[in-house]
Amino acid sequence: EIRFGLGGLKGVGEMAIDNLITERKQNGPYADVFDFVKRALPRAMNKKSMESLAYSGAFDCFPALHRAQYFHTAEGERQSGLEKIMGYGQVHQSLSQGTSNTLFGDLPMAMHVPPCEPWTLTELLEHEKDVTGMFMSGHPLDHFKFELTHYGLTKLQDFNEIKDSQEAAKATGGKFFRLAGLVIDVQHRVTKMGKNFGVLVIEDFSGKSEFMLWSEDYIKFQNYLLKGKNIVLYGLFQQRFRNAEQFEFKIQSVSLLESLKQQMTRSIEISLHPASVHPEMLAFLEQNIRNYPGKSSLRFQVYDPREELRVQLFSVEKCVQMNDELVNYLVNNQDLELRVGLVG
Repeated sequence: EIRFGLGGLKGVGEMAIDNLITERKQNGPYADVFDFVKRALPRAMNKKSMESLAYSGAFDCFPALHRAQYFHTAEGERQSGLEKIMGYGQVHQSLSQGTSNTLFGDLPMAMHVPPCEPWTLTELLEHEKDVTGMFMSGHPLDHFKFELTHYGLTKLQDFNEIKDSQEAAKATGGKFFRLAGLVIDVQHRVTKMGKNFGVLVIEDFSGKSEFMLWSEDYIKFQNYLLKGKNIVLYGLFQQRFRNAEQFEFKIQSVSLLESLKQQMTRSIEISLHPASVHPEMLAFLEQNIRNYPGKSSLRFQVYDPREELRVQLFSVEKCVQMNDELVNYLVNNQDLELRVGLVG
């Protein structure tokens, strides 16, 4: 399966690609990354090319190492995993050519790449986009699909339709919008009067949108103006200063998307059939409430469609903080219908 052509990678030249493909056709697939550097270096790949391949995930077909290991330098060592691997390739080719001169000096033939913690999805995708220009293995918002679905967030595509129409913006009548997305661009500027302001672009699964932050708002929210952050914007359309006929979106607050569940969950409402109530589920919920005590009420609606009967159950004393463990359990249990009651 070809997901992205090597020719699109930053730092990987056409000659290098041709050499890699020719070598593979003539002598078969590369067994692992060590086999790769033995056969590809130095005539095809330099360090920058190797870094681009590692960042992009081109070496993911070699499961013995994950991407972070190529760039990790273990305590007490001077070389990263990638430098060790390249050194191995240089030594092997020098020996096969009957010379001891290498770029990295004399290195043992048996190489060990130290273990380390894998990158987070966000880190992995940021590196991936740097060399490919796009997200290949997922999207930084993948971890927040629950929030995007259950917390009253307006899709940016729908928001832009309102923003691009003064008539539609005026018709919102002071309605507040909650938007969420990945910060993909930030610009810090200064007006002719010497006042600071910022331009912010966020992206969700439906599209992207640009926002302006002026004067006090820029100062208040500038800690969130960082590329790669997942944020929530809350605001409304209001009349422009000195031009009552024009409407613009005014941001009232900015927060991190990762904290939305904890901040905005007033209640968790679960609808289910009586047959879906079983000891394992009750045991899980009881333990989760103990592990994550909070202020969000947990409510049940047990319904029997044949009897047309619905019973509401809830506890006044036991409340929970919305957490990933609970979310994963509820989302993956197809017998349950879930609704989140929001604060405010």
